[in-house]
Amino acid sequence: MNTVTMKWLLQREFWEHKGSMLWAPLIVAALLVVLVGGTVAYGLAAHGMPMHVTVNGQTITQGGLAAALSTASRLTVARIATGMYLGAGTPLFGILSGVVFFYCVGALYNERTDRSILFWKSLPVSDGMTVLSKAATATLVAPLITIALATVASLALLLAACIGFGLNGVNMLGAVLASPELYLGPLRLVALLPVYVAWALPTVGWLLLVSSWARSKPLLWALGLPLIALLVLKWMSATMERFSGTPLGIMPLAQDVAARILGGTVPGIWLTHGRNLSVAVRPDGGGIDMNDVMAQSWATLAGADAWIGVLLGAAMLFGAVRLRRWRDEG
Repeated sequence: MNTVTMKWLLQREFWEHKGSMLWAPLIVAALLVVLVGGTVAYGLAAHGMPMHVTVNGQTITQGGLAAALSTASRLTVARIATGMYLGAGTPLFGILSGVVFFYCVGALYNERTDRSILFWKSLPVSDGMTVLSKAATATLVAPLITIALATVASLALLLAACIGFGLNGVNMLGAVLASPELYLGPLRLVALLPVYVAWALPTVGWLLLVSSWARSKPLLWALGLPLIALLVLKWMSATMERFSGTPLGIMPLAQDVAARILGGTVPGIWLTHGRNLSVAVRPDGGGIDMNDVMAQSWATLAGADAWIGVLLGAAMLFGAVRLRRWRDEG
């Protein structure tokens, strides 16, 4: 593989879809910070500093709040806050799912409709590298941009929370900065990227295959074919159950396949495949154990269903390459 050409292709994809991959999540991240920070500032400006708070039915004055929190309690609060602060970026990861989905639907279809494929094919770039660059953009470039923006926005909100505590006489900034979870959080998200690639590949492969094949309305084809097939199987299962009393045994498999084809770009979808999330909660009330979430996420790759999906995704990408080679008319 020519790495220089691949780098150039990835830059091309980024610049052509800069609006959806960078500006849209950036605007949402800015709105998150402004709205949440603005709400806190408005509350302080309109109502002033609260003179007391009530904890477990006991009233604690503003001055006594700092004294009421022991060093161990502050460390526990800091550990929970730094372990979960990236959850503030959840809306960005929801946007990522939609961005990747619609990018893949139009990635190979749009270049045929606007005839730009004729220009790109005149360059010394193979169909395989072109399709691979689009798959890499969907599974690597877009998620990395989202992780960076979500981290910055979450850190800004965590800092705002620390300032709020500080104005109430409780200095949490030192405990937060000293917590290793603060720095491990973004690294964990990056470490989960291979898991995301494995689970997103069936959806990315399917969407790029439809994008290279459909002559019109690729979105309807991408959504319609799996859903219609699932509805037909459900109808057959219901009919068989009515006459023989036994439904089709493949219905759970069919529903799982449809979910993998259409929902694989949703971050964290692998945790819904037979995993028990409750074990990730610390028994001592210290929040979510992110190491356990990491272990569960990587453990999903030990199952055969994950790698069958990867193989099917790779096969569909190969089909997209072959179709792009021969179907170059809009």
